[in-house]
Amino acid sequence: MCFRKRNCYRPPDHFSAKIYTGPVPSEQDSVMVQSEAPPQSLAPPLPPPTQRPSSCCFCWCCCCSCSWYGLPPRQACCRSEEERRVRRKRWETKLETLSNCEACSKPSAEEMRLWAESFECLMRNPAGRNLFREFLRTEYSEDNMLFWLACEDLRQEHSKTAILEKAQLIYENYVSILSPKEVSLDSRVREVINQRMQDPTAHTFDEAQLQIYTLMHRDSYPRFLSSSVYRSLLRNGSCSSSLS
Repeated sequence: MCFRKRNCYRPPDHFSAKIYTGPVPSEQDSVMVQSEAPPQSLAPPLPPPTQRPSSCCFCWCCCCSCSWYGLPPRQACCRSEEERRVRRKRWETKLETLSNCEACSKPSAEEMRLWAESFECLMRNPAGRNLFREFLRTEYSEDNMLFWLACEDLRQEHSKTAILEKAQLIYENYVSILSPKEVSLDSRVREVINQRMQDPTAHTFDEAQLQIYTLMHRDSYPRFLSSSVYRSLLRNGSCSSSLS
């Protein structure tokens, strides 16, 4: 029977007709169905979802996250920090050969006089570099000379394995912004280095080396010539104990 035609009745929009699907199961049948189902207490519990620990703090070597998946985030961060300290100590040990003064013979009076005429003559002479390093140490800028020497050593290398190792060593100790020995480089040169570090060569740091060489020439070299270290050397005609 149609309610709309007979009584002008319109069912509401939410009205939904029920479709007959057969007799309603009795209470006894429902009990039997429940008894056939296995009890929930016997079902094995689901394993908890595995979660990767959160990333560690920003470290000095620019790595981004911890890889100790089985440890809590704080413990993993401490373990990663300990590894970084060990790696840093190993790199500093490798730098000891560059940090020590170069072996050189006693310079002549003529050689010492030429140091004042040309910065190139000073940098070509091992004794002159040692004396200039002593002066840079008083100005807390010895890292510029160490970086230049490290780049010179890299340019003489031919082994691919040694080049990769030395390039990484130079980058971590003198180019990384988190290193206490970071040298002053502009953003363009840093970008070039970051691109070349994907496949380092013996000339990866050539532009940076030239920039530091120019900085020492224009900034530190004039003060070195007027310093008491160089003036006393010219006056006495002999080098200090560190140059002998």
